[in-house]
Amino acid sequence: MSTEQGNESKTEATAVGRDDTAGTSAEMKEPTSPTVNKLKVDVLLKPAGDAPIMKKKKWAVERHKKVAYIADFIKKFIKMDMGESLFLYVNQSFSPALDTEVGCVYDCFGSDGKLVLHYCKSQAWG
Repeated sequence: MSTEQGNESKTEATAVGRDDTAGTSAEMKEPTSPTVNKLKVDVLLKPAGDAPIMKKKKWAVERHKKVAYIADFIKKFIKMDMGESLFLYVNQSFSPALDTEVGCVYDCFGSDGKLVLHYCKSQAWG
């Protein structure tokens, strides 16, 4: 096949509305969900038991941060001593591992666009 014939067939294909490059990975797009596109997760912090109440309850936390980051933040914010324990619970049911990313916990257990975490100084649930 000569180059003239190759060019003619390509122009015929584009004239009809077809493109020889159709179906490449550049045109294929993965479906996107709102949770994947968000860089931050809205975290609602609620006290339980004898924990002090925080005036601001809703915080935006980056998805890649660990649950330990939130625990340390709460300890500093409510001015807990270093020796005191803090317990975190997801939806009043279980305690997430401290090395779990916040985005992963949100994807699994978030509802209404936010992740609800309960904090307390003594073990409450689970």
